[in-house]
Amino acid sequence: MTSVQRTEPVSVWDLSAPLLEGPVWVDRDRALWFVCIKTPRIHRYDPASGERRSWAAPGQCGFVLPSADGTFIAGLQAGLHRFDPATGGFELLLDPEPHLPGNRLNDATVDPAGRLWFGTMDDSERAATGTIYRLAADGSAVASVPPVAITNGPAISPDGRTLYHVDTLGGSIHACSLGEDGALTDRRLFATIPGGEGHPDGPTVDAEGCVWVGLYGGWGIRRYSPGGELLETIRMPVDAITKIAFGGPDHRTVFATTANKHQDADQAAAQPLAGNLFQFEVDVPGAAGMEISVGI
Repeated sequence: MTSVQRTEPVSVWDLSAPLLEGPVWVDRDRALWFVCIKTPRIHRYDPASGERRSWAAPGQCGFVLPSADGTFIAGLQAGLHRFDPATGGFELLLDPEPHLPGNRLNDATVDPAGRLWFGTMDDSERAATGTIYRLAADGSAVASVPPVAITNGPAISPDGRTLYHVDTLGGSIHACSLGEDGALTDRRLFATIPGGEGHPDGPTVDAEGCVWVGLYGGWGIRRYSPGGELLETIRMPVDAITKIAFGGPDHRTVFATTANKHQDADQAAAQPLAGNLFQFEVDVPGAAGMEISVGI
């Protein structure tokens, strides 16, 4: 087994946050953006200068992704919002589930066609009320997969033909064929992770089409081949890794968000770096990120 990991993970922003999520490298900004769901905040980290900035969000925030108009789209508990870093303001665009006030938006990605895909989940992490949506050209949300309690992802292959999504409580990663019209077909099991090895959290795909998934409660990050074979496990110094993103000038720097949630005093003492932002270097780059251009 050939390892793509070049350096050990190091903490680069000491946040001790309860639940960091949604890292995304924004090329136009040359910075990493990510969120804390529970505090809630949007964070920006510039690794070249070391600059760190944060904005308060008006509700639990699951993701923030760049829009083609120069602003961002943020997924809050109350729905999709336009976020303008220049003013710190949020504007509601769409609430996909007004009939499910106990749900919140959790994770998202943008496909090569510029379409936003995002997931919802039961905030109490019990009821199977979360699903994956596609933001359509008319600004509506189209439900795309069967509901589960906690969705994560989705993630899209570099050629735009495969969508991966995670059933976190079910311990499974699924793959679907993605059509040019945004339709999902041929949904199939991609990989399973036994409960004792951690819960699969946010997925990301690299330039070779391999799927990376953070392990919540599993002390690591896994890399799978496009065929679902486990290729590598990267050990982390904390147990709850929520998601990774590829960034830096060559997209070979991995940034990992983590959580410091539901820990007792002994767990906190054993994991002083929990809830921080980490980075390490790899040999295989990630795919360049896309901007949302459909439905906004």
